[in-house]
Amino acid sequence: MDEAEFNAVLEAHSGMLGRIAASYEAEFSAREDLLQDIAVAVWRALPKWRSDGSLRSFVARIAHNRCVTHILNERRHNHAEAVEEVLVDHGADPQRDAVNCQRHERLQGALRRLPLGQRQVVTLALEGFSHVEIADTLDIKPNTVDVRISRARRTLADYLEEGA
Repeated sequence: MDEAEFNAVLEAHSGMLGRIAASYEAEFSAREDLLQDIAVAVWRALPKWRSDGSLRSFVARIAHNRCVTHILNERRHNHAEAVEEVLVDHGADPQRDAVNCQRHERLQGALRRLPLGQRQVVTLALEGFSHVEIADTLDIKPNTVDVRISRARRTLADYLEEGA
């Protein structure tokens, strides 16, 4: 794969990759470093991709695996989670934008508190993956996806209620 093809893959999946990284890393600069690590992992893995599967699922699997490694390394080094840098789009309604920003911030914070397995399925579900695609991406059974999403919903509701 040449550089142009690689850049096209990253461009096509940049939004999804950014949201996946944000669900694992709160600090902006650390999230950017994680995205670079994900890009390197994608670069290395793309030659192994068989076109009989979904490229989107393949890229998401690589991203999640890299994020899991990142989290495990962070835990080993006992780094404290930093406060998320929030970029606000200054639209026509600053009050509505502020409320939306606060909701997004609370949801991201709650997502980061989820156990790893739940965080993975919820992040992919929020990206629009079906339960079957999530199971394929994470190499787990569809029933496991259902259980994890159900548990994550209850846990997220509790976390969000705590912050209300």
